[in-house]
Amino acid sequence: MYSDPRGFLYRDGFDADAAQRLTAAILGKAEDGELYLQYRKSEAFGFDDGRLKTASYNTDSGFGLRAVSGETTAFAHANEISEAAIRRAGETMALIDPATGPLAAAPGRTNRHLYTDADPLDLVPFADKVNLCQTIDAAARARDPRVVQVSASLLGSWSVVEIVRPDGFVATDIRPLVRLNVSIVVEANGRRETGSYGTGGRALYDRLFQPETWNRAIDEALSQALVNLDAVDAPAGEMTVLLGPGWPGVLLHEAVGHGLEGDFNRKGTSAFSGRIGERVAAPGVTVVDDGSILDRRGSLSIDDEGTPTRETVLIEDGILKGYMQDRMNARLMGVEPTGNGRRESFQHAPMPRMTNTFMKGGKDDPAELLSRVRKGIFAKSFGGGQVDIVSGKFVFSCTEAYKIEDGKIGAPIKGATLIGDGPTCLTKVTGIGNDFALDEGVGMCGKGGQSVPAGVGQPTLLIEGLTVGGTAAE
Repeated sequence: MYSDPRGFLYRDGFDADAAQRLTAAILGKAEDGELYLQYRKSEAFGFDDGRLKTASYNTDSGFGLRAVSGETTAFAHANEISEAAIRRAGETMALIDPATGPLAAAPGRTNRHLYTDADPLDLVPFADKVNLCQTIDAAARARDPRVVQVSASLLGSWSVVEIVRPDGFVATDIRPLVRLNVSIVVEANGRRETGSYGTGGRALYDRLFQPETWNRAIDEALSQALVNLDAVDAPAGEMTVLLGPGWPGVLLHEAVGHGLEGDFNRKGTSAFSGRIGERVAAPGVTVVDDGSILDRRGSLSIDDEGTPTRETVLIEDGILKGYMQDRMNARLMGVEPTGNGRRESFQHAPMPRMTNTFMKGGKDDPAELLSRVRKGIFAKSFGGGQVDIVSGKFVFSCTEAYKIEDGKIGAPIKGATLIGDGPTCLTKVTGIGNDFALDEGVGMCGKGGQSVPAGVGQPTLLIEGLTVGGTAAE
């Protein structure tokens, strides 16, 4: 085991001095760019149907070399970190025009660490991880005789990244990530329904192994499954929707988050392009992206270009204030980078991406918001969703939802989808709860073929006139 995690990057005769010398020589004439070094190990345990079905362990390492000139990017990568491989990659960098203007300034420096640099994978024995999944399986089956299937998975990773720039800037980040998922299938009277729950973050396995954590995961997954067992067909039509706090912020993530990323706005393809300073949401709606929250799944001490993360206000009291930026889009739009340059791995070039994106809490009592609804639905949890960036149109499926009748929660419903468009949806917010919550730490965000961990959050929200797709005639 290396006492210095950088030892995973610099070995076999390749050292930090060589990395800086090569980067300066290869990228010295580019407007911007970096050498991105990465070592990553990951594991996954899957316990299903009373047996350990999967147990995987992987390690990979490599580099990505990028040169930027104007709007042009040259990028090459390899899974061999060596001087020869980097020189070969440098031949691609020579294909772009040298900089004609001033070279981009280096990112600001930070000594801030938002999470531990310890390796979660090595601190817990293999047998203990298997035993946790087995314990969850047995405990879930003992909860209720209607439980017919239990799936438990434990995932962990540990990554060492280093950003080396031609101007001598070097920044290192060591990133842990863990996650626990529990899914339960129940059956009664020939009908089967599923419930699921997950939790995690940039931390060690400690919290996931605490009985209160995994018992809560079982309780939440079982509760959702049993609710769905009694669910009736969802109504369809335009109606008032009450969204629960926390994970339902994934709707916000898709509906407006992607549309507020810098590249879409620079290219004029977002529904929010050119609208800085305009009202895009109801008064009271404040949306931020903040990658600097301790231990959160979407947090980063520095982004994948070396820029320290921060809170970026996107919408303030309904007014559009800014976009999420990586270095290239920020430079081309004449603004500051916001610490949102992210990449899935060394095999990918960075792009503007969300970290933890959420709507801040308001002053309304959630119970009072419920009492306002004569007829509508309460959406407590969501599954998958998709959005068209240009129009902002989205479709989301509810995994746990209820009818609301005369201000009271009614029967659970199945098959409900929420349909709308982000910009219009935000203008229809008529109530913002005082119960803000972040999600439990399970989000993954896809864009341009890359997936990265992300966080979402919101308070209870009351939205008038969303279209609900269902199966029951009203």
